[in-house]
Amino acid sequence: MKQRLYEKFAGLFSDATDAHFYFSPGRVNLIGEHTDYNGGHVFPCTLTLGTYGVARRRNDRLMHFYSCNLYNIGIVEASLDDLTNKDSYHWANYPLGVVWAFAQKGYKLKQGFDLVVWGNIPKGAGLSSSASLEVLTGVVLVDLFDIQTLSPVDLALLGQYSENNFNDCSCGIMDQFAVAMGKKDHAIFLDTSSLNYEYAPIQLKDAKIIITNSKVKHSLVSSAYNDRYRECAEALADLKTKLPISSLGDLTPEEFEKNKDCIRDDLHRKRAKHAVYENQRTITAAAVLKKGDITQFGQLMNQSHVSLRDDYEVSCEEIDILTDLAWKTPGVIGSRITGGGFGGCTVSLVKNEAVSAFIETIKDAYREKTGYEAEFYTVDIGDGASRLDD
Repeated sequence: MKQRLYEKFAGLFSDATDAHFYFSPGRVNLIGEHTDYNGGHVFPCTLTLGTYGVARRRNDRLMHFYSCNLYNIGIVEASLDDLTNKDSYHWANYPLGVVWAFAQKGYKLKQGFDLVVWGNIPKGAGLSSSASLEVLTGVVLVDLFDIQTLSPVDLALLGQYSENNFNDCSCGIMDQFAVAMGKKDHAIFLDTSSLNYEYAPIQLKDAKIIITNSKVKHSLVSSAYNDRYRECAEALADLKTKLPISSLGDLTPEEFEKNKDCIRDDLHRKRAKHAVYENQRTITAAAVLKKGDITQFGQLMNQSHVSLRDDYEVSCEEIDILTDLAWKTPGVIGSRITGGGFGGCTVSLVKNEAVSAFIETIKDAYREKTGYEAEFYTVDIGDGASRLDD
């Protein structure tokens, strides 16, 4: 892949002298969904799937973006003198948004750059292809322009800022944080309200993590994601009339049940219930996994999906079929939707001896019920974003 990207870069921009090679992973969230923008805990890990890039600094103020995945769009050209979101920029609004975020935070580039990317994260699968591209861009910028004052956490925050304010998606910090801070063979137990985190070793001797792609694509920007953000914010505002809290993540389930009638809207109450209970499930899940209790971890995954389906309403028919099939398959420890929702993927814990039967059984039954061909990925947990050609 490295050689092919260098060759593509040289073909597009005359040569690849002084260009460098970068990688930024996708992520899967094991549990803790839609808690990140509610001040709760999340438990993601980074994948060996991701976004590769070759980049080089220019001597003028132009930026050129090219995606090998979307070659029909061609080279997208933008200028440092006009950092605005344009429909004509297509996918390049994501890296351009990071350049804009750098400028907003006082890191204005004086020269442009050329960037060629290729990714193997399935599009629309809910495995954070956008965050992967954003953090890749951040790593490219700090490297090409020798910006030494920004940490990986800073790059995660800049990626989130760009997605919130340049690309108009009210995402939390989880995706960018996981991509920037990933560690091989570890998940990240992150408190999104404080950004305190710890690495949790993933040592599944008798089981595998399997991602199942429903092939139902979603887009967080155009979906009901922003609606959920607003609904939780309004539930929080109601609770604040009685309680001294700053986020839904501040509440225990017991405190929520005692004060839930403060939330005037029934729908908002359901959304808040998910955020509070999911946060507690995530805290418990990280603790039981540390003890090696994958059975209870799997039960918590199942409970998470039910809550996402019924209280948060971010699942869909195809995803529910996948989880129902998984729950009925021998050897499956737990299964749930992962990512923002409205399609995408499930994540399942499957005993080693049941992996082949799991894939074969669900693939056939899912095709019969939906007409879609599911794809399956056995997860390897990799490191966070970095330059790779040192």
